[in-house]
Formats: sequence, structure tokens, C-alpha cells
Amino acid sequence: MGKPTGFQEFPRQDRIYKPAAERVTGYEEFMIPLSEQTLRDQGARCMDCGIPFCHNGCPVNNIIPEWNDLVYSGNWREASQVLHSTNNFPEFTGRICPAPCEAACTLNLTDEPVTIKTIECAIVDRAWAEGWMEPQVPKRLTGKRIAVVGAGPAGMACAQQLARAGHAVVVFEKNAKMGGLLRYGIPDFKLSKNLINRRMSQMQAEGVEFRPNSHVGYNVLPERLLLKFDAIALTGGSEQPRDLPVPGRELDGVHFAMDFLTQQNRRNSGEALDRTEEILATGKHVAVLGGGDTGADCVGTSARQGAASITQMEIMPLPPEKEDKGTTWPNWPIKQRSSTSHEEGCERKWAVGTTALEGRDGKVTTLKGVAMDWSNGKPEPVEGSAFELKADLVLLAMGFLNPVHESMLDDFGVQYDGRGNVAATTDGEGAYKTSVDKVFAAGDMRRGQSLVVWAIREGRQCARAIDEFLMGSSELPLK
Repeated sequence: MGKPTGFQEFPRQDRIYKPAAERVTGYEEFMIPLSEQTLRDQGARCMDCGIPFCHNGCPVNNIIPEWNDLVYSGNWREASQVLHSTNNFPEFTGRICPAPCEAACTLNLTDEPVTIKTIECAIVDRAWAEGWMEPQVPKRLTGKRIAVVGAGPAGMACAQQLARAGHAVVVFEKNAKMGGLLRYGIPDFKLSKNLINRRMSQMQAEGVEFRPNSHVGYNVLPERLLLKFDAIALTGGSEQPRDLPVPGRELDGVHFAMDFLTQQNRRNSGEALDRTEEILATGKHVAVLGGGDTGADCVGTSARQGAASITQMEIMPLPPEKEDKGTTWPNWPIKQRSSTSHEEGCERKWAVGTTALEGRDGKVTTLKGVAMDWSNGKPEPVEGSAFELKADLVLLAMGFLNPVHESMLDDFGVQYDGRGNVAATTDGEGAYKTSVDKVFAAGDMRRGQSLVVWAIREGRQCARAIDEFLMGSSELPLK
């Protein structure tokens, strides 16, 4: 590495945000870029560790030490080339990935890890600002036609890789705009939708055709796709939410988190809402059930809508404040984490469960809960711990079970695994192939609810598998 002693000379500098009181007044991104010198110093912290465990910690196997060193030496354009060799959309992962690469960083054993995610984001943002992000138009066309169903991160990565291999790619998306979870599920304050739009423009210049409002299984028949295309990639999401089977679930004011988040994203873009009840937290006492990222997004969105109070509840016990690195490294550790949304104001409750919802005139007013004891490895209600919480908006953010089976997947006739996901392996001959000839699956539809970075990985690998299936071999990257 160019600065062998950099990790000794420079402390970790995390990304900087606008103050909470300022950022909750709107839905814009609020990250403040670090100076170029600070970023180069942070790149210098990447040590000559011999075995870079960060490669394995990153699902797309980013070549992290190389582009850290290039940033340190000021070679930003080459850093962008190395970064994009493994990741189609680092502007997405550089903003919303939890950075398992940093947990696996060798420096994390005895110090604070390198700011990999921040440097990644800075590289790609500079590449766009400098005009380096030119379309990669294929030199030859294969004459093969491929349908990609679902325009989320897995579908976008799959489509771009296949187009660059010379195939004619058509992306079918049920919504009015492309992006899937990135556009409709991730709040704008975490990911500006202009980032998706400019990638779409690049992909269109590379030959990708986008067809919005094309809901396969409804206004687009699966059998027509099978007739018209040489291969089909199913890259939709895991959209069947986990429900809450308690008395009062049917009351007005109880909603799935994704419905709430999607509505606000549609408002921000001026897109018409579906013909459903408008969900707003303004002036309400909000209870968010689920302590993960989706729940935190509900907290931040509720704060911006002007909620009277926000309480986030998690059934799992409070994790330790810090991990024991000697036993967890280089794996992803279980420890207490707070997001920027938590900093904006909410009460967090751990090891609690919901027993009932009560209301008046058909509308929810009260959440009844109880503390949970995990001493025996499973949740047991604690006697005498019952409590009530004022709540006139309850958001269910308890994860997702599997992709929706009705219509498209059942019509294709694909087989499911034990968890209800589309069955397909990822290794060896037949990788990403479903039980139906020439139909492939990747992303959350295949692996279940996961990270955007995993979706990008699977989309890239699925593209290579389809290329090999059609052409007999592939020059697309293995990872």
C-alpha cells in the first residue's frame, strides 16, 4: 500500500450529517461530503494486511484495498474503474449498505475499521460529477432476447450486465417507475431518486428497454414471455409481509410499513397514490413494530410528517453496546445500532411483544404489550409486565416472508423452497435456473429478504448464468 503507516497516523473519520432539527424539515439527502484531503487520509488507513478479509465481507467482492490506495494517491478515475468492475451501482451501496466489509476489515480487530462505505460513495459521486460514467455499448449484438421481470437492484444489475454482453434486454416493471425497493421503499432522505434516474439513462444508452406499468401475471401474461424471449430472469422482491395475529389487527390505522413508506415516496415524486387509504403520521402517536432498517425508516418518515410521538418496539432483547471482536470478527456482529432516524427522535423499547390493539369507532387508539423474557432462548411473557401505549397509527415492520406466489409465480409454475422462495441454486451447472426451462431467478425472490448489495451480486451472477445458457460460454465476470 502507498502509506503503510496511515492507520497509525490518521483516526477514523465517519461521514458527517446535517443536524437532526434541520434535516427533518424535508426529504432531501443530508450527508455532508468530506473534503478530498480527508478522504485521501482515510484511504491511507487501509493497511497492508496481507489477507484482505474485507473482500469476503463484501457480497459483491469489491476490490477494496486497491481503490482505497488509488484514492490515497489521488487517482480517482482509476479508483472508479476498479470499483465498477465488481459493483454496477456503488452509489446505492455507498448510501444504504450496512457495510459488512467494515466489520470484516483487518484493522477492526484492534482499532476502528477503514471508512470503506464513505470512500466508495465519494468515488462514484466524483465519477458522475467528472463525466466519467459513459455508457458501455456492446461491440456486437447476439440476437438473443431476454425478459427481466422486476426493476429493483437485482433486475437492474442483471439487465445491465446482459446488455453489455450484447443481448436485447427488456425490463418489465409493475410500477409506474423503475427502481423497485430503491424507489418505493427506501426514503428519499437516504437515497435520492435522481441516482436511479441517471443509471436508467445510462442503461437505456446501452440498449436496455424499460416497460413500466407492466405487471406480469396481470396485464402481461407469463406464457407470452415464454414464447417471445429466449430467457427470462425473475428478479422481483420478497413482498409478502409478516403480519401481526392479535385482537384488533383489523382496526383502521394499522398498516404495513411498506405501504406507509411507499406512499410518502410517491408524494415526493408527484406520483399518484393508489386507490387506498392515505397513511399519514401528522399529529399522531406512532407505534412502529419491528426494530430493523424498515422500522427505522418509518421513524424518520414519521418525524418528517410531524408525528406527536414515535415509539419503536422490538421483540428481541437489547443487544450489547459493543461486540467481542475476538469472537465475532470477521463476521457481522450482533450489537446495538442506531440510525440517523433514531437521532431524530423516538423512544425505543426492547424485548417487548404486542398482545392486542384496541380502538374506538373502528380506529386504533391503544396498543397493549408485555415484556418478554429471553433467558431460556425463546420469548416468554413476563408476569405483571403488561403495559399500554397510546397509538393511533401502528406500522408493522416485522420483515417479509417470501415473494407473492399468486398470479405470476404460480402461472409460471416454478417450484418453491422450504421458505416459499423461488427454488434455484447459485453454484455449478444450472446456477440460478428455476424448475421451468429458460426461466431464472435472482435477488430477494430467490434468497428471501436481504440487502441491496446481495441483490446486485445475484443479479450480476444470474446475468452470467443466462449468458452461458444462451451462448455456451460467457465473458461476464464470475462475481
